[in-house]
Amino acid sequence: MVAGIVACFVAAAGVIAVLSLFPGVSALLVAILLGVAFRNLVGVHERLEPGVIFTSKTLLRAAIILLGLQLSVVDILSLGWGVLLMVVLIVTIGMLATYYVGRLLSLGRTQCLLIASGFSICGAAAVAASSDVTKASEEETLTSIALVVIFGTAMIPLIPFLSQLIGFDAGATGLWAGGAVHEVAQVVAIGGIVGGTALSVAVIVKLARVIMLAPVMAVLAWSARKQETSTPGVAAARPPLLPVFVVAFMVAIVVRSFGIVPEPALTGASVVQGTLMTAAMFALGCGVKASFFRHIGPRPFILAFASTLIVGSVALAGTFILR
Repeated sequence: MVAGIVACFVAAAGVIAVLSLFPGVSALLVAILLGVAFRNLVGVHERLEPGVIFTSKTLLRAAIILLGLQLSVVDILSLGWGVLLMVVLIVTIGMLATYYVGRLLSLGRTQCLLIASGFSICGAAAVAASSDVTKASEEETLTSIALVVIFGTAMIPLIPFLSQLIGFDAGATGLWAGGAVHEVAQVVAIGGIVGGTALSVAVIVKLARVIMLAPVMAVLAWSARKQETSTPGVAAARPPLLPVFVVAFMVAIVVRSFGIVPEPALTGASVVQGTLMTAAMFALGCGVKASFFRHIGPRPFILAFASTLIVGSVALAGTFILR
């Protein structure tokens, strides 16, 4: 597997290095597109395939686990119960409304859940976690990740612009951005544009949404477990209530909250997490043939747009109430 893993990390390093010159451009989106281009223009040699698959699955889970080290329960609780209730409502309403709109559009159950998770919780990491729990296809996973990155990136200039029109100060803009935008990196980009207290508020609110990954995955796993149990002859094969990597994600949150890990190690873990995620996105892109895009159709894009409006509107309402 070494050759394929090395290839993915070389691609990730190149993407991160180049995009360091262009703040605000999503490394995840570029990595996916680069992977697709590599698959269809150059081709993935059979020697690379095992490592590419390992990176797209196992190393992606490792990135989700390391994401837990960015979360401190103390920081989340410092937001106050009003903001925490807002976060719960964003995730709950976002998940349910997105799912039902998707079903009205006649999209498959798994595709709806993946898009709902990515847009409501924490972007690509939530899609990957949901994909593992729901046994989604590679096509459904990649579609959801691409949509969450595209629409989240579009919100980087949009949120500051609309906040200025509304008359929000930096703190309120950060609150809205943290509640509405999909990826942590996208939230950081908005905070950097607005300045002031926007960045710290936005990141903490966003991380409060990330912590919702564990309970939502538990519910999805319970639902999958129930479905397996109701199917004749497969009761013994039902999935665990929580995947191992989600449990490890929760342990990482606890470790961070107790202050066991020194700050330099946390900074290093953040860099490793971003690199792992970028490498995994390149690996996912390498699994996509050009014909894939002809089968997507407009319905996932319509659902992604609707989900962005739903999550953004709930976050905006909460910001008006709490500012």
